[in-house]
Amino acid sequence: MQRYFIESTKKGLNERFFITGDDVHHISRVMRMKANDVIICCFNDGFQAKCKIVQITNENVECEIIEWIEQSNELPVEVVIVSGLPKGDKLEWIIQKGTELGASTFIPFNAARSVVKLDQKKAAKKVERWGKIAKEAAEQSHRSKIPNVESPKSLQEIIQLAEEADVKVVAYEEVAKDGEVSQLHQSFNQLSSGGKVFALFGPEGGLTDKEIGQLIEAGFVICGLGPRILRAETAPLYFLSAISYHFELMR
Repeated sequence: MQRYFIESTKKGLNERFFITGDDVHHISRVMRMKANDVIICCFNDGFQAKCKIVQITNENVECEIIEWIEQSNELPVEVVIVSGLPKGDKLEWIIQKGTELGASTFIPFNAARSVVKLDQKKAAKKVERWGKIAKEAAEQSHRSKIPNVESPKSLQEIIQLAEEADVKVVAYEEVAKDGEVSQLHQSFNQLSSGGKVFALFGPEGGLTDKEIGQLIEAGFVICGLGPRILRAETAPLYFLSAISYHFELMR
């Protein structure tokens, strides 16, 4: 059953509502749906409903709620993935696969060793594209919410944003080389359902000693992700998989 995200909340909704924007074309032209076809609509507050199409026009799709869906496919904890800007389309990969694995927010940051440097104009176009990738991946993976994709930040801005988190971790290959294996598990044990974790990952060249020092001073826990050295685009997905195993499969 096709799934669409609606810019509204359950509380502010009538029994009938309208889908607008690009999804109108997808419903009418791509999927060739008609009146009485049934879709799933996901709202900004995470609620989902099975809905019947009442009418399709060139401007909108009128829908009627049939029943609310109680089940949620969201992770029981909120995961913010912070990635040092990598080269090429690697961040697109992180956003697409990270959305499938349950991340709630993606924040790129300008690391000292980031090769990519985005000016304000380029960044705005990139954020728009990243948002579309997150939306499509959320639809495909039956998410209840579309992850937020932020514009690139500085490390200091990241540190300030992370103050609200319950747990803050940074993956660092140097401690992995030294055999560190316990910090990730200990960090998970400090999280409870509804908690929030900031997980930071460096770009291809890794994080500098200065950046690591700043993060430790800000309360980030330095952890390894096993004995193998992971690529910049692999490490966040490893982390999200570990989160899912710990909080969903081990319940």
